Amino acid sequence: MTYIAKPRLHHPSLVANKVGYTRRDYEGKVSTLCAGCGHDSISAAIVQACWQLDIEPHKVAKLSGIGCSSKTPDYFLGASHGFNTVHGRMPSVLTGASLANRELLYLGVSGDGDSASIGLGQFAHAIRRGVRMVYIVENNGVYGLTKGQFSATADRGSTAKKGAVNHDAPIDLVGMALLMGATYVARGFSGDKGQLVPLIEGAIRHGGAAVIDVVSPCVTFNNHAGSTKSFDYVREHNEAVSRIDFIDLARELKASPEPDEVIRVPQPDGTMMRLRKLHADYDPTDRRSAMNHVQALQAAGEIPTGLLYVEAEATDLHAALNTTRLPLNRLGEDALCPGPEVLERLNSALR
Repeated sequence: MTYIAKPRLHHPSLVANKVGYTRRDYEGKVSTLCAGCGHDSISAAIVQACWQLDIEPHKVAKLSGIGCSSKTPDYFLGASHGFNTVHGRMPSVLTGASLANRELLYLGVSGDGDSASIGLGQFAHAIRRGVRMVYIVENNGVYGLTKGQFSATADRGSTAKKGAVNHDAPIDLVGMALLMGATYVARGFSGDKGQLVPLIEGAIRHGGAAVIDVVSPCVTFNNHAGSTKSFDYVREHNEAVSRIDFIDLARELKASPEPDEVIRVPQPDGTMMRLRKLHADYDPTDRRSAMNHVQALQAAGEIPTGLLYVEAEATDLHAALNTTRLPLNRLGEDALCPGPEVLERLNSALR
């Protein structure tokens, strides 16, 4: 097996961000995915977003499950914390890590097989609990590692590379995220980096459960005529409902439409999201309206992309549980073993 290493030397003309890192510092190992795989474009978008937001790589924890998508964290943020879990179990491991250390940015990378099949229950419960995370699903509609069988997100009536027709109803992860209470829901396309990078930036800045479903065509098994997850199909049926112009420091704390259809949505970390509506009748701050509009577009054969829903007053699991601000490994003995009096008080409260 041939191993190709990236050179450690950086070109002197590379621009550094505010924390002193160049874009190369956010990269990982050389990808071993198929040439042209949409997943590599998603990795590049993550690298670009983290560099532009001046995030220190060692303050990021990236977690994944099993599948082509779950290999990709090896290809970005090489200096970050990382954990590759078993199939479909990434959300619970991420939840535990977040409860132990809330100071890290948690980036969960999964696939349609990993999240919509064996991990569907874990996906749903992590969202409904409000775990603060950026949950990216690299969705290609097939099991790429096992030679292209339909996944649970494959559309009914779509065909496989060898002609087989899918007769099962698809699981819509965007619809499920909206239903389970995610406070930031978006859909992107790996072939549209201009849209995808701001969506990832917005998810990173968000203060709750952020889910991005990214249609990412599999060039080997699912990029043919008859596939609804191919590059050509998505380009022809992509219907963008909104676009994030930029995210900047916030001052005014309000979210109100303007004549030019721009909505300013304050985020919990003090930044301001400017969201431009591309459909006049679409309200990305109304969960029920977002669900109805997304379903209407999908029923018409369109693929809605952009920021589909955002909640300004987002909370997370730490707020619900009233957890300590310090990571557990930095708590002293006095906090971890407060004595019998405190134990008795806790027990009395439960009687």
